[in-house]
Amino acid sequence: MTATGRGQLSRTVLVTGASRGIGAAVARRFAAAGDRVALHYGASFEAAENERKRCLEAGAADAIAVRADLRDPGALLRLKGEMDGLGWSPSVVVHSAGTAYYGLLDETGEEAWSDLLQVHLTSAYRLAKLFGPALSWGRGGRIIHVSSVWGAIGAAGEVAYSAAKGGLNSFTKALARELAPFGVTVNAVAPGAVDTDMLGPLSNEEREQLLKEIPLGRFARPEEVAELVAFLSSEEANYITGQIIALSGGWRV
Repeated sequence: MTATGRGQLSRTVLVTGASRGIGAAVARRFAAAGDRVALHYGASFEAAENERKRCLEAGAADAIAVRADLRDPGALLRLKGEMDGLGWSPSVVVHSAGTAYYGLLDETGEEAWSDLLQVHLTSAYRLAKLFGPALSWGRGGRIIHVSSVWGAIGAAGEVAYSAAKGGLNSFTKALARELAPFGVTVNAVAPGAVDTDMLGPLSNEEREQLLKEIPLGRFARPEEVAELVAFLSSEEANYITGQIIALSGGWRV
């Protein structure tokens, strides 16, 4: 382990969905602290490789890109095997991967429903099963989920997404209770509207209307979510666990 620029020892951090958006910003934030970063991606090797290089440029002790379909338990086992083969046992696991689906309930088919639950919720369960024991052995481990304000209040036209994030919130709280005796904290960050490609389906008029509903008058930046994730992984947050922390600019709270 090597010392980071922030006076801490470098850690090994696994970030899911790290090839774009919030996940990429989170990976770069840990890289800037001198940590080793494993960037999970689902499809685009080119995007993941570009982010891996950016992490190295930002100061990461090392960085790798690891592919897995989060809907496939075998793929996650192979991801862990790849990390184990390198001697990379994460002390921080950030589950940021996500997909969106816009449509009323009548338009939401079984496949779309299943995919969202698999990616957002079931994969969180699988990640905790795979990496939780090692976090417990080392004590001081961190699991951080990226949720959404919709997980608390629900959104018309996003019933599957809202249900998946609501389940993730409850999973976070329950898992925090289970792992607390082992010194592992489990928390979730619940952003509101973040300026990523997940806002892509919105028209300009819809974006403008949404901005009017946000008291701070702007969308969150992925880097702002990353800062909160970084804080929750720090020693200063040792006594914070089982929390769903909104980052919404005052919107929908």
